[in-house]
Amino acid sequence: MIRFKLQELLAEKQFKENRRVTLTELSELTGINRVTISKMVNHRSYSTVTDNVDTLCKFFNCQVGDLMEYVPDSADENSVGH
Repeated sequence: MIRFKLQELLAEKQFKENRRVTLTELSELTGINRVTISKMVNHRSYSTVTDNVDTLCKFFNCQVGDLMEYVPDSADENSVGH
């Protein structure tokens, strides 16, 4: 499954800027719907469009791998190659 690391990136941004950055503010600054951002943070295996990934990478000045990671779940590990 793909896991978005938005919480980690937000925490890093908040630390660097010494202020709280909310999901609402992230939505307003990126133009990505707040519900979409919330789902990316809270729902396992949430799928989004590449435009959102691109926008978030620009906002956080990061690479795709900094924004999301592949995490195999036990069902995937058992079915690969079988």
